Amino acid sequence: MAWFLGLGITGVVLLALSLVFDGLLDGALDGALGGGLDGWLSLPVVAGFLSMTGFAGAIAQGATGVGLSGATAVGALTGVGTAWLTYRFSRALMREQTAVTPTGDDLIGVSGKVVTAIPADGFGEVLVRLAGQPVKVAARSATPVVRGAEVWVEAAPSATSVLVRPVDR
Repeated sequence: MAWFLGLGITGVVLLALSLVFDGLLDGALDGALGGGLDGWLSLPVVAGFLSMTGFAGAIAQGATGVGLSGATAVGALTGVGTAWLTYRFSRALMREQTAVTPTGDDLIGVSGKVVTAIPADGFGEVLVRLAGQPVKVAARSATPVVRGAEVWVEAAPSATSVLVRPVDR
């Protein structure tokens, strides 16, 4: 039983080390066996296999009194199952996609309201909506625009400034 507990503790220590040395074994054997081991030799998968093999073997031997070979079989089966679940869970997390982050170019063609009057030779401020959120940006215009006027964004020369024109209604 001491060997099984040692395997389990080693697996838990490896799992803790995987938090520090994330990805250490991930690229070590890339392409080995025709790519069949890719992802399976990650530190969390190996740690899950070792800890469940050890602890399940110790539980099987202590609780049911099976011999060494029976406890090894039970431990190996639960270890393989845990390794498979860890592998599948980590792959699912890696495939998680997020929405595309909006950029200044997404402001082109958007309407907004002037919050600080825009002089003909300087900057004012407009409030526009980017991805549903209100964003206040610096604005220039070829003609002066009064506060409260509705404007259209024609260009976004930088992430924090836009070129606008007044909306004629």
